[in-house]
Amino acid sequence: MKKIALIGLGSMGRNHYRIIKSIASFKLVAICDVVKNGDYEEPFYSSVDDMLENEEIDACVIVVPTFLHKEVAIKCLKQGKDIFIEKPVASTVEEAHKIQKIANKMNAKVAVGYIERFNPVVAALKEEIKDQEIYSIGITRVGPFPPRIADVGILTDLSVHDIDLIRFISQREIVKTNIYRSRKIHNHHEDNAILSFKLEHDIVASVTTNWLTPFRERTIEVATKESYFEADLMAQDLTEFSEYQKNNSYVIRKCMVKKEEPLLREQIAFLNYLKTGDRGGLSTIEDSIITLEISAKKRIID
Repeated sequence: MKKIALIGLGSMGRNHYRIIKSIASFKLVAICDVVKNGDYEEPFYSSVDDMLENEEIDACVIVVPTFLHKEVAIKCLKQGKDIFIEKPVASTVEEAHKIQKIANKMNAKVAVGYIERFNPVVAALKEEIKDQEIYSIGITRVGPFPPRIADVGILTDLSVHDIDLIRFISQREIVKTNIYRSRKIHNHHEDNAILSFKLEHDIVASVTTNWLTPFRERTIEVATKESYFEADLMAQDLTEFSEYQKNNSYVIRKCMVKKEEPLLREQIAFLNYLKTGDRGGLSTIEDSIITLEISAKKRIID
């Protein structure tokens, strides 16, 4: 059994709390936040330092605001704890490299929480196209503005999911990037963006994302030499369109997807990583640094 501490009890932190409590091989031994926003049976701390000093912990799950990632992660790593840290690994590439340096020094197991890797429809899509030549990938991730997001813009909060997914699905590296962005309703950061990419092997990809759409949409479209796939990340539905004919007809196939909660699948993978060292698809610090570099340093057009 692995002894877990949870740091951060905001919206996503409470989801992690529920999932960790449901996994028999995890024992939640402590929780930490600046404010106690509920009743919990576990020991509660308002100081990460006090928690690390007083509790016996194998690993920490870090779900604090992005600007606190570096500070909290380094504290945990220096105390010899393995960590799971929600995406992105840090606010900047420089901060991410500092975390990476300490993690390497401590020989720590570190996973970064790109939850869409564990969406069952993404797993099904990867299985369907594993032997096919990919032509293009298009991702749409839009919805209304979440007031809880104040410290970062849409590129850091949402687009990092999709940059990571493009690499994860294609198993190719991004070689060229253009990013068009604007700020319409957010006080300080961009809330509207279109990203275009060229990958190895002449694959092209795009991401459309915003906090301006009144409804949520999360979809992936993949064109291959043999077929065209549409994946709905929220409904966990996958459809293949194939065998295009001259009379404009084609075959539609609903692909099998075993619907499960992505966060549960992700935390089970983290548990297995702690036990065996097998990442099982979990994102690395290096993966997160690549997404940060692309969203922050490549060609951005305002």
